[in-house]
Amino acid sequence: MGQAMSVVVAGAGMHPWGKWGRPFVGYGVAAARAALRDAGLEWTDVQFLVGADTIRNGYPGFVAGATFAQALGWTGARIASCYAACASGAQALDIARTRILAGLCDVALVVGADSTPKGFFTPVGGDRPDDPDWLRFRLLGATNPAYFALYARRRMALYGSTPEDFAAVKVKNALAGSLNPNARYRATVTAEQVLASPMVADPLRLMDICATSDGGAAVVLVSPEYARRRGLDATVRIAAISTVTPSFPNTVLELPCFATDSTAAVPPPERTFRASIAHAAYEEAGLDPADLSFAEVYDLSTALELDWIEDVGLAPPGEADKLLRAGDTALGGRIPINPSGGLASFGEAIPAQALAQVCELTWQLRGTAGARQVVNARAGLAANQGLFGHGSAIIATV
Repeated sequence: MGQAMSVVVAGAGMHPWGKWGRPFVGYGVAAARAALRDAGLEWTDVQFLVGADTIRNGYPGFVAGATFAQALGWTGARIASCYAACASGAQALDIARTRILAGLCDVALVVGADSTPKGFFTPVGGDRPDDPDWLRFRLLGATNPAYFALYARRRMALYGSTPEDFAAVKVKNALAGSLNPNARYRATVTAEQVLASPMVADPLRLMDICATSDGGAAVVLVSPEYARRRGLDATVRIAAISTVTPSFPNTVLELPCFATDSTAAVPPPERTFRASIAHAAYEEAGLDPADLSFAEVYDLSTALELDWIEDVGLAPPGEADKLLRAGDTALGGRIPINPSGGLASFGEAIPAQALAQVCELTWQLRGTAGARQVVNARAGLAANQGLFGHGSAIIATV
């Protein structure tokens, strides 16, 4: 893509994750103000605001751009709102980046925040027999952890991963999270504690599965010319944003579906959906996995982190466990995975989580991540995905 087609991450800010029990707007405003402070800009400098939507919080959640703009104070700024489940933050970022690259604005603020109910996510209210998300709960009783368990069982069957491997992922991420002031869970854990926690969806135990959380994250993007003119920190640039969809036939079950496409008439694509998400980002950035210093991946469960390490090309299929056991994916290892602590330490605040990953990329690449700093970080990738085929991978570089 090159420097001429990149945008600068001028500011990153978060509201700490937790279960605070307050409206989501406050978390988003706090994150936005923190990001603006980090950038050395004022809200009145912002020309375009994109809100990542949260469908659990009524009309304010569905029109997050306007909600945050009003809460920060009407200024006449242009806005957009977008919903893409867990990819909402990445798509919001892509909208802001596109507007800057089109020359339509110089300063964009992207905000995501959520207030979540206690327990696991449930479908939005009402009867919708044409909605796969509603159907999988109503027909199958399949909560998100049921899918996480299916993926874990698949990994065990294909590659021989063990519950002890999964527990080791939690131990690693909890240590990183203990060093992150924005994380919800700040305590280190032992493998024995993980393996003794209650069974939720066999083989995954409570400490294998991410929580649902309240939290917020925000990013300020500016054009390189604006950064120069204002003397802003232009260390970190967005090199790629991938929002790809699956290719037919989709041969690996994706939440919330309960069937795959048939390969009776059409051969499977070269890459699975998750692998294609990162591949598109590498192509756009002109990089490959060997260029990464670290990665933030979508650890909805401990087992899923191992899958994602392979999906983003950092290990061949079935080999992520070896990296884990060798300490390569830990802080101080060859390729740290989830140095923020990951969803294991944060939980899910859906519209905020892709933006939270970009905050971590920014702080790591600036060298300001403190005790969890990745040495000589030059490029980082953040990957997740949203329900219904929403890809999300972001590469940031110095």
